[in-house]
Amino acid sequence: MTEGNFVDYVKMHVSSGKGGGGSAHLRREKFVTKGGPDGGDGGRGGHIILRTNPNLWTLLHLKFKRHIRAGHGSNGSKQTSTGADGEDIYVDVPLGTVIRDTETQEIIRELTELDEEFIIAKGGLGGLGNAHFKTATNQTPRYAQPGMDGVEVNVTLELKVLADVGLVGFPNAGKSTLLSVITAAKPKIANYEFTTLKPNLGIVQYRDFQTFVIADIPGIIEGAAEGKGLGHRFLRHIERNSTLLFMIPADAPDVAEQYHVLFNELEKYNPELLDKDKLIAITKCDMLDAELKAELKKELDKSLEVPYLFISSVAQQGLVELKDKLWAMLNKPESND
Repeated sequence: MTEGNFVDYVKMHVSSGKGGGGSAHLRREKFVTKGGPDGGDGGRGGHIILRTNPNLWTLLHLKFKRHIRAGHGSNGSKQTSTGADGEDIYVDVPLGTVIRDTETQEIIRELTELDEEFIIAKGGLGGLGNAHFKTATNQTPRYAQPGMDGVEVNVTLELKVLADVGLVGFPNAGKSTLLSVITAAKPKIANYEFTTLKPNLGIVQYRDFQTFVIADIPGIIEGAAEGKGLGHRFLRHIERNSTLLFMIPADAPDVAEQYHVLFNELEKYNPELLDKDKLIAITKCDMLDAELKAELKKELDKSLEVPYLFISSVAQQGLVELKDKLWAMLNKPESND
């Protein structure tokens, strides 16, 4: 999927259908005198329903669909016939979609379950026909209820990608290269910062036909939680990942310092991210000889409290161990605390 096709933010105006009016019909038939009221109820207005679709990965199909309207309910008729309900409109969205009120920015619902449905705008109720209002003292009511108006809502749909592993790192840390090597994804790779402008997803093929999903998030810089760089816009995607893989190049001035900067940015954005499993991948290790790698390992053992691995995507070093470690972290038994 190209970067231009990754849409994770859409604003829409949705309008549910108006309910049909009740009928005030009076029965008139040959040989039947004073047949009385027989007006039927109006039909319900159509709903706007959001429905999760596992075959969708982005909100691209809604990019230019800013107004969605449901059908109106039909009026009731004679012989207590109820009017037809308005047509419900189903809007398919990918798993991980957050529904937010555009005016108040309040989160209405998060859709994370398979085939989950949520009525974002309920259709108006149909009015009652005059058959409901006849009594012993009012045997010929010549009135009925009008249908209720539908609902108009401005909503914002935000996507938080559902991936098992999220790649976290500074720009040009080798995240896209790793994704291209261990998955079939084809992200843009170049020797300059902020090559990745949108998240990329890839499926890792593991042993015995097992798979897990990995997400390449645009590079984070210091101050991202306050809005600097590109990472602040995409930090929300990391919230859905169960494991975070921090990627730091071996030629970084201070590997431990870079990890702590990334860690602090996540803590500022959402402290709950600290509860996720974490692993550090020291990338581009093909540039290190055995002596330099031993020295770096000695330093990291003292300054890091998180497990780490040495890998090289280009030289295909340490990738099997990386996949084994990630698979073990993703499938570890849950504690009963």
